[in-house]
This record gives sequence, C-alpha cells and structure tokens, in this order.
Amino acid sequence: MAVDLTGGLPDEREYVFAEQPSDPDMRESVNAWIWDDGVEFGLPRVAIEAVADQWETHDLQVNIAFADGRVLGIFEPGAVHDPTGDDGRPRILGAGPMAFELLEPFRRWRLRLDGSAVDTTVEAQIDALRSGHAPSERVDVQLELEMEHVVPPWENGALRDDARHVLEHQEEGALMGGPRFEQLFRATGTLRVGDDVRDLRGGGLRIRRQGIRRMARFWGHAWQSTVFPSGRAFGYITYPERDDGKPTYNEGYLFDGDGELVAARIAQAPWLGTVEPKGEDVSVVIETDRGTTTIRGETVMSTFHGMVPDDGVGLVLQQAIVRYTWDGESANGMMERSMPSDRVSFD
Repeated sequence: MAVDLTGGLPDEREYVFAEQPSDPDMRESVNAWIWDDGVEFGLPRVAIEAVADQWETHDLQVNIAFADGRVLGIFEPGAVHDPTGDDGRPRILGAGPMAFELLEPFRRWRLRLDGSAVDTTVEAQIDALRSGHAPSERVDVQLELEMEHVVPPWENGALRDDARHVLEHQEEGALMGGPRFEQLFRATGTLRVGDDVRDLRGGGLRIRRQGIRRMARFWGHAWQSTVFPSGRAFGYITYPERDDGKPTYNEGYLFDGDGELVAARIAQAPWLGTVEPKGEDVSVVIETDRGTTTIRGETVMSTFHGMVPDDGVGLVLQQAIVRYTWDGESANGMMERSMPSDRVSFD
C-alpha cells in the first residue's frame, strides 16, 4: 500500500501567515524534535512561536542535549524574518538566528540555526527549578537540517470521535492551541557546537499549529512519538484524569509503515513523577481495535524547565530523547511530559 503523506490535508495548512493576523491572540508555530540514530546527542524541541500582538519578534526555543548531561539552550525573542519564499509564497517562519522553511508541503522542510546558546547541564536545570538560579555562559551553535517526511500527518481529534468531542467542548481544545498536526520525518544534517562538528543522521517530529492558545488551566500531559527503521511508527498525546470526572483528551495512533494511521488510545502513560536526567522507564501501553501494544521506552537524555500557566500553578516540564523498543525493533524518539510541581519528587 502507498503512503499518502498529506493525510488528506490541503497544502495550504503548511504555509505560514503572510502578514500579521488581525486577531491579537492568533498564534502560529513550527517546532520540531530531532534525534540522531546514536545516543550521544539530540534536540528535544526547537521551536518558533509567533503571536500576533508582538509580531515584530517571535519567540525561540532551542534545546540541545548530550548523553553526558550537557545541555545548550536558547530561550529569547528574535526579529521576525520575511516569510516570502523564492516563489512569492509564505514559506519561512524565522526569528533571529533560526528559520524553518517549507520546501514541499508534507514532504520536505529545512531548518537553519546560527546563534549563541546558554551552556549548562541538566543537573543545573534541575537545581534551577529549586533555586531559580540560571547559568549565563554561552557557546556558538550552528545547525543545518533537512527533513524528509515518512509518515502521514496526525491531526489532533481526527482519529477518535471522543477525542474530537473533548477538543471541541472542553478547555483541552484551548490548551492544544487550535488546528494542529504533527508529522514524523527522517533527518540529515550537521550540528556545530563551538569547534565540535557532528553529523546528524536520524529522525524527528515536526508540529504545525495555527490558532488561539490559552493556558488558563493545565494539569499535566504525556506525549511520545517515533518512527522505527522498518517504517512503523506511533504517537499520542494524553492528559491526566480531570478533577471533575469528565473524560479528558486521550488520542494516538499506530502506523504499520504503509496505509493509514490506526486510531489508538492510551491505556497506561508514563506520567512525570520524579526528576531523573536519564535511565527512567517511560514505557507506554496503547490500545487499538487490534488489541494492546506495549512500546518500551527508556530516557537517554533530558532537559527540564519550569512553566507557569495563566492559572499561576507551577509545572515541571521534561523534554527528552527516549530509546524505544517495539517487538524487538528499536529507535530513538521524543517525549514531552509535565506535571504540577507539588506532584513531582526531586529526591
């Protein structure tokens, strides 16, 4: 069976805003998780977030993690780039030292970074969650990356009726930020840190979102995904149970390497309970109409940050690269999860 890399979505979903949106709350973003096939380094989220009411600059986030615990980060606004590509269409979302460029909808993107990152460690990030002290040493970083998509896009709410109902009628939809899809890719490129140059051959997950996002109440989440060498893949997002007893968002998929995504729900998620830089069991149990699938996972490198949503309740956010195994086949992949800080152990 052939793979429809559009997933039935129109090409227009891939192009960025050509100009500042009239609604000041409108947002758009392109972000990606990138991993090498080895276990020495990875990029657990690089992102540009654009908000209409501050259109002259967009926010950047860059995480670069290493197996020895070193972490590089960029968290700052950057001057907006011209979105216009060579063909006159809005293909580029850029800010300061970084830009994502659409080359072919749902098939190819390019990422370039040339800037200066804070040079720290994951242990220092964990200490900062306790003390609030942040390091300030910096190092030059450059990245050139080509993304070749290999799995159909997954649009949130498109695979399960119960998931779509939650997004349309509960605050989980506002947390998701409007129309959103994600798509797995193979990655090739070069990462330079100071004088250290590394080839990158691996994979990644790209996320595309345009809409209005509100973080008024957020009680945590779990999110994992990867594509294996055979072409099989999985992905999901779910939230912990709600205090009011209503069903919450729980949706994902399995992919056999061809055909369409197979709708799934998560029977057992690895909720964030302790702060561990690596070596933690983060396996997930997935249910489909075909039965139950367990995908084993172990963290190989992490970054940790604090979040304060609009309700003022502090969250611990982990963004990590994980080694996954499914029926004997292994691959690196992504994980993001969060939990209110009073429910996370730092011991």
